[in-house]
Amino acid sequence: MKSFLQEVVDDLLASHRNIDDLILVLPSKRAGTFLRTAIAKTANRNLFAPKIFSIESFVEQISHLNAATNTEQLFYLYETYLQTGSGEKDTFSTFAKWGQTLLQDFNEIDRYLIDPKDIFSYLTDIQEITHWSMAEEKSEMVQNYMKFWNNLGTLYHSFNDLLLTKDLGHQGLIYRNACKHLDDYISETADKTHVFIGFNALNSAESFIIQKILSKTQADIYWDCDPYFLEDPIHDAGYFIRQHQNTWPALKGQPLKGVKANYLSKKNIHIIGVPKNVSQTKYVGHLISEIYEKDPKALKNTALVLGDETLLNPMLNAIPAEIDSVNITMGYPLKNTPLASLFTQYLNLHLKKESQGWYYQQVSDFLSHPFIQLFLTENEEDTALVISTAIKQHNWAFVSPQKLTTLSKVNPSLVELLFFKENANATVFLDRCLLLVQNLKEKLQDTNDALGLEYLYKFFTIFNQLHEMVEKHSYINDLKSLECLYLDLLRSETLDFQGEPLQGLQIMGMLESRTLDFETVILTSVNEGILPSGKSNNSFIPFDLKKLYRLPTYKEKDAVYTYHFYRLLQRAKNIYLVYNTEPDVLEGGEKSRLLTQLQTDENIMGDITEKIAAPAISTANKTLQTIDKDQGLMDLIKAHAAKGFSPTSLSNYIRNPLDFYKRNLLGIDNVVEVEETVAANTFGTIVHDTLEDLYRPHINGFLSEEILKNMQAKIKPTVLRHFAKSYADGDITRGKNLLAFNVVLRYVENFIRIELKEIKNHRIKILGIEENLKISLSIPGIAFPVTLKGKLDRIDEKDGVVRIIDYKTGKVNSSQVEIIDWEDIVQDYTYSKAFQLLCYAIMYNASRPIDTIEAGIFSFKNLNAGLLSFATKEKKGHGPKDVSITQETVALFMNALEQLITEICNSDIPLTEKEV
Repeated sequence: MKSFLQEVVDDLLASHRNIDDLILVLPSKRAGTFLRTAIAKTANRNLFAPKIFSIESFVEQISHLNAATNTEQLFYLYETYLQTGSGEKDTFSTFAKWGQTLLQDFNEIDRYLIDPKDIFSYLTDIQEITHWSMAEEKSEMVQNYMKFWNNLGTLYHSFNDLLLTKDLGHQGLIYRNACKHLDDYISETADKTHVFIGFNALNSAESFIIQKILSKTQADIYWDCDPYFLEDPIHDAGYFIRQHQNTWPALKGQPLKGVKANYLSKKNIHIIGVPKNVSQTKYVGHLISEIYEKDPKALKNTALVLGDETLLNPMLNAIPAEIDSVNITMGYPLKNTPLASLFTQYLNLHLKKESQGWYYQQVSDFLSHPFIQLFLTENEEDTALVISTAIKQHNWAFVSPQKLTTLSKVNPSLVELLFFKENANATVFLDRCLLLVQNLKEKLQDTNDALGLEYLYKFFTIFNQLHEMVEKHSYINDLKSLECLYLDLLRSETLDFQGEPLQGLQIMGMLESRTLDFETVILTSVNEGILPSGKSNNSFIPFDLKKLYRLPTYKEKDAVYTYHFYRLLQRAKNIYLVYNTEPDVLEGGEKSRLLTQLQTDENIMGDITEKIAAPAISTANKTLQTIDKDQGLMDLIKAHAAKGFSPTSLSNYIRNPLDFYKRNLLGIDNVVEVEETVAANTFGTIVHDTLEDLYRPHINGFLSEEILKNMQAKIKPTVLRHFAKSYADGDITRGKNLLAFNVVLRYVENFIRIELKEIKNHRIKILGIEENLKISLSIPGIAFPVTLKGKLDRIDEKDGVVRIIDYKTGKVNSSQVEIIDWEDIVQDYTYSKAFQLLCYAIMYNASRPIDTIEAGIFSFKNLNAGLLSFATKEKKGHGPKDVSITQETVALFMNALEQLITEICNSDIPLTEKEV
């Protein structure tokens, strides 16, 4: 295969003895690199190289203007906006959101040489017709709205004039200026021959410049297109070149140079559907590996073209390790580096700071960043961990600088650098960023992190740029405006890869592929919305007006993508077109129409193979996990048995032995977390502690109306005190926590109210409150100590009958405490509440042998049901039930309990997971 650039070079060397008087103009700098190399390889004599320009640098040279950066343009446009017209002006942060769109429109107007007076007049008239107000008298809002559109023309002229005074220009202004100075340029280069190579879609200014040079000087133009597309009147791949051929006087009746039939040559085209983006990169990595295994040299003539350039990072990770030479033509986006997320988080931290401080989750996320952990580690003391632990222990929903200063073991200067007290303006914040960069530089030098230092240097230059801008422009004095600038710079900055540009596998975007040809082409993300890009229209100029002035619309953009797509295929032999089979609004839609067009082309469809690739998925039968009781696990069980089984831990075993293993033996769920809102267990603790404080002074006494009414007066201060104790520094003055506080109050008040009703007809004596019980169990077959322990919420005596009472803040029904079969109580978690009551009963019986007692639960979500008593029944339903617990009941339960504990302590019975 002979590439297009090679064909051009052969023709130029054959028709020009000396090529040093040539000026070669190409669509991109990258194409110029390949052209220069082709000349060096082909020329069989010593010669001076011609001048080679990209179209942008060529036009810049004609215009005598320098290109202003996008950020400079935004600043100059804002300065012009502030001085144009009257009335209230937007802040810079608000302006930046629509200013970028306006810059694009100004750029388009100038690149297409449109009379600004006409188009802005039309635009104003359209807005006058279409604005929303039907009232005869315009409101102030409508007046301001129309004033904006009326001022656009003035804003455009003032902005361009300001740039020209500084010898700067946006791309459109440079192009318009070049058209004005074209005659001077032509006379200066009368002895030179211009050659334009590989162009397709041209704006009006480019078309004017090229046509005039073709007609007034010795010039030539080579087109990179196949006759197959040119001769088809409706094929978009030849849309622009057909237009040029029909409208340019220099081309009429003349054969087009460079046009050669290659497209219908024998090809191997593979269309591959892969689910999701990362799977595409994995598949391409596998594909490259296969190509390399067959012929390592084939990669030198292989291009990997990313339809969606955001896939660069996962694509780099998918390249096989054995590929030692890769050239990447696009820079690595700075926004994808780890440091970008650090400074973005740092900026967001101070942007979202509230009057009470920083939200704890944001602080925790910031402190967990690897670079912050590196920064805050001194002498093996991890300050980030100290602060994170303090936030959890003190339950800080919001973290203030004052709270941080109370912590010991932290370096105040480091903490002050990150969490400064004052509300920072842009200058102060940038100073802190530069200080942070200096500190991180020392840390990275100590660890010899060359890549991290490279990232850091880029951010150092960005913050210095921003500092210069902020000092120069007084209106960027707040963090919101700084954020707009920072994100704008971050989006445009890249880290350039260094390497040999002509060696190995080439990874590039669609635009970098212009005029370049490869034997093997792999193209990813061939989906609607990506290739072609769809109907997005980021412009103030409506579609009809664009059509009138021949500005590019989505239709022309689609034709550009179609040309690039088919141009890649023209000379290639092996083509792999990969698309995402899962349509996604954000990531592109269904399979591209370009693929469908290929598949329906009778002249090429015989070369196409289509398949769907997906990761191999083997369905594994879910097996319940089993843990054998080795010596280590038995030691844990023995330690737990000696310390004491609790009713809750045994209930965990009944529910799922793995829960018992993880929670009670390993303790792995005991992680301290910030309770932003009161957790269920904290809620329960507050209710229990409040009732304990209220009832403890009355142990061994009978309840009376006076006692209970005195309790009512103490409820609120007691609840407040226990909130402060159990909820640490949590805020209960607002939101869900305030609701939780009032729910606790209501629970306790309702409980005391029920007690008042009860004592009118019954005598109730308090025998014990929150009593710790513990007994040793002697179980046959178990040779080590076994203990049962628990805390009994309340023991009382009602009309001479002793009652064991458990408080539950959750919902409990009577069916959960009533049993029929004794085996169920140690096998079915449904009866866990009955199980716990009987555990308390046997512990109470061990200390004070019983004749007959009762046991029950007060469910605070079901208080109207009264005490839900433990009972035994002969069958389900509403038949007779026995609520008394006797020695016989204790014996029956002890038998079931011994079976349960024997199972737990038997080394031959593994812990087997239950389906919950």
